[in-house]
Amino acid sequence: MFETLDTIKPALRELITQLRKEYAYASVLAVADDARSWRIGKSGVSIGTSGLGGGDGFVVRVFDKKGVAEYSFNAFSMEDIPAVKEALASRLTAPENTPLLATPIPADEPATLKEVSPCKILPSDLGDEAILAKLRTLREKGLAFNERIMDVIVSSSYRSCRKLFLSENRDLDQTVTWMTASLVVLASRGEEIKDYYRPYSVLGGAEVLDAMEADVEQVASYALELLDSQPIPPGEYDCICDPDTTGMIVHEAFGHGVEMDMFVKDRALAAKCLGDYVASEQVTMHDGNAVSQTATMFFDDEGTLTTDTVVIDKGILRTGMCDALSAARLGVAPTGNGRRESYERKAYARMTNTYFTGGTATPEEMIASVKYGFLLENPSSGMEDPKNWGIQCMVTIAREIKDGALTGKIFSPIVLTGYVPDLLKSVTMMSDTVELSGSGYCGKGYKEWVKVSDGGPYMKARIRLG
Repeated sequence: MFETLDTIKPALRELITQLRKEYAYASVLAVADDARSWRIGKSGVSIGTSGLGGGDGFVVRVFDKKGVAEYSFNAFSMEDIPAVKEALASRLTAPENTPLLATPIPADEPATLKEVSPCKILPSDLGDEAILAKLRTLREKGLAFNERIMDVIVSSSYRSCRKLFLSENRDLDQTVTWMTASLVVLASRGEEIKDYYRPYSVLGGAEVLDAMEADVEQVASYALELLDSQPIPPGEYDCICDPDTTGMIVHEAFGHGVEMDMFVKDRALAAKCLGDYVASEQVTMHDGNAVSQTATMFFDDEGTLTTDTVVIDKGILRTGMCDALSAARLGVAPTGNGRRESYERKAYARMTNTYFTGGTATPEEMIASVKYGFLLENPSSGMEDPKNWGIQCMVTIAREIKDGALTGKIFSPIVLTGYVPDLLKSVTMMSDTVELSGSGYCGKGYKEWVKVSDGGPYMKARIRLG
């Protein structure tokens, strides 16, 4: 399908030409996918493709003076143009007495682009057997670490996706390849079982597997360490968040709340706080292509070129992340955050690479500054309430800090809660290094899954734990 897009492109161009005779704006997004996953554990070996990409297909969008319509399909030729036109016309006929949301015609400034993301080792070149051999070696090394290790699950997946976006004035072409991997180690003592998970991700290919070997024994030791963990006494503590935990706070505490389709629907408190201090001056938040991770793209699914969006600037909320339709309705410029789960699904305002910038401290200096508190590591899940700015996240480990030093005592599992502005205004230190992880997906509510990455520096804040 990657090469087929070049063959189909003239017909797509003709479709745009014909649609422009009837509509003020017309565009088409064409998608070609290649995806694969591998997994080895006690239950066996599996190779699959489900859940990694949206498949091969097309979505056409048109605007008239009243509204916008879309139509998606998975096969196309010059002969299909009349049927596509008829389908779009039927979608622009609203039921009688149905109020329409005013939608200005989007700008269509001229742009031409062709980009391919870097990739050292294409997984398709390496092949299934070579990848499984690497994963099998990692698993065996983990199992041999200690007799209490009951299973080591190693997995990896990749997606290579080519997208064409065409309009009257735009001709955009991108191919992006990412690969992720993970280690899960399960340790047991009697009937008690604990597990520790470590993810890996790269904007690239099978080179990500090389980063795993040095970590296998450490991940196994952390799983064993969890067998001696205790429940944490609930309370508010000085905390040092590792970069992954910082990333979860970025994503859950302030990511969804500034997706600006929520502004249109009046479902986000952030809409009323633009220009206000919502965090301490230590906090600057970015989304976009200033860094390279699995959510990197050169244009979004609405043909907006991506860039670097500064959401929070030294504590002040400057803007949100906006898709083209929401931007038109809000009277602002789109930020390149219009993303679809697949060509069959609607575009929503979604995060990409979202992170806090670093400061000047070292992690050691940050730990030394804590009289009593915790180093938080290895987040597992989170959720937020954009309308009320509440947050609840799960973290696997809290390492006790007393008089500026780690005591060796750990607590698990940890629930992190709070009111977002209170948490972010309590930030007093940021480390001088920034790390992002892009192993996961993000849903809009409970669906509409897209690839994201998040992260930041080590961060010191006052946080409620339980």
